[in-house]
Amino acid sequence: MAKKKKQDEEILKEESAVEGIPAPTAEEKLQADLDKKNDQLLRLAAEYDNFRKRSKKEREELYTAVRSDIVGEFLGVAENLERAAAAQADAADYKKGVEMIAKQFWDVLTRLNVQSFGEQGEPFDPKLHDAVMHTKDENLPENSIAQVFAKGFKIGETVIRPATVQAAN
Repeated sequence: MAKKKKQDEEILKEESAVEGIPAPTAEEKLQADLDKKNDQLLRLAAEYDNFRKRSKKEREELYTAVRSDIVGEFLGVAENLERAAAAQADAADYKKGVEMIAKQFWDVLTRLNVQSFGEQGEPFDPKLHDAVMHTKDENLPENSIAQVFAKGFKIGETVIRPATVQAAN
């Protein structure tokens, strides 16, 4: 091993002597390699930091865009509610107007892929339903929903709000 090191140093001295430059020592070579690796590491760390900042900015922009789209969908409903509140109408016309606004609201939720769940008679699932009461009823199947207090809503597989129910048996 020592022979090999001496041979390498001799070769370096000969090459450097030919060019008129003093030969770098083994320590200088190691330091140069260390400096090179350190520079690579610093560049990689800087690239990662830039990636992290760019990703955070893109997430924030996406979040703002999604919120804007959703709010935009509900603006028509809000405007119609204001018109209904300001309208002078008899009870039948007022009721019809409120029903139209409710339909418009549910249409918006449908366009946003919001699905309701939690119907009476469905099987009880603790991941989807929040049982606030239990009852024993021989007419209902085991672990089913006896009564619905508030429907649940989800988008795809993500539960927005669990259904509030009374579970049977």
